[in-house]
Amino acid sequence: MAKYGSFPGARPRRLRTSPVMRRMVAETRLHPADFILPAFVREGVGEPVPIGAMPGVVQHTRDSLKKAAVEAAEAGVSGIMLFGVPEDTKKDALGTAGTDPDGILQVALRDVRAEVGDDLLVMADLCLDEFTDHGHCGVLDDQGRVDNDATLERYAEMAQVQADAGAHVVGPSGMMDGQIGVIRDALDQIGREDVAILAYTAKYSSAFFGPFREAVGSSLRGDRQTYQQDPANWRESLRELALDLEEGADMVMVKPAGPYLDVLARVADAVDVPVAAYQVSGEYAMIEAAAEKGWIDRDRAILEALTGIKRAGARTILTYWATEVARTLG
Repeated sequence: MAKYGSFPGARPRRLRTSPVMRRMVAETRLHPADFILPAFVREGVGEPVPIGAMPGVVQHTRDSLKKAAVEAAEAGVSGIMLFGVPEDTKKDALGTAGTDPDGILQVALRDVRAEVGDDLLVMADLCLDEFTDHGHCGVLDDQGRVDNDATLERYAEMAQVQADAGAHVVGPSGMMDGQIGVIRDALDQIGREDVAILAYTAKYSSAFFGPFREAVGSSLRGDRQTYQQDPANWRESLRELALDLEEGADMVMVKPAGPYLDVLARVADAVDVPVAAYQVSGEYAMIEAAAEKGWIDRDRAILEALTGIKRAGARTILTYWATEVARTLG
């Protein structure tokens, strides 16, 4: 082909010529402080219990959870989000184990806070689904529907108990109308203005939550489509966002992350508070399963997925690979 002057004049490939060049001009960078580690602690077990659908993830004992928290802190991870898994015999219609000061989640919060102090943000999932015998995120009425306002009363009590147990941050994940305002008031009433709220602002009714049900020993009957968001919609996420901010959310979240990068980008563009995204169990499981079969490069796929989430606007990412990736980046 004949050359005309310096054709082609624009050569973007010059900025891709070497690893050091690509690193210098990278528009998005991952850092250990970007990550929060979700972790499960199970009552009444003597050894960590592997989660079949999530290779490499376990239901922790109290001791192994403390070790995992220390490892996360040493790797530079910012926080650990705790989910409690009570014994089946302690589940009931109201999820009372979730507000018992001696329930597994509160015990674990105290354990971890005593172990890491303020070196790691200790966060608590604020929801009833792990503790109810029906597996829903709230209290049911006499027709079997989730009663929004009765559930808010339970959330208020749960927030206070979690704060007393040492949580720096509470993460209301039930998608009840008005939950942020009620929780903020409940915390302020006991003088805990210091406890932050990470609002699960846009939480979709997603098939990608499947492995999580095993992780928390879910007793769910039916589905959560009457309170979690419809995957077809994004505008209602902005309405939920406005309400959460008005009610006092300190940070907001989109969940799942990967299938909802468009929603994440819109939320990030709309706010001046920190935005988080939760790379959920199904996203984790797909990469691990494909890598196990040799179909993809596991490590590259993990970093690519996390980079995409950050590029879309997440300042913070909840991921089961938090400690592993933080060590790699370190």
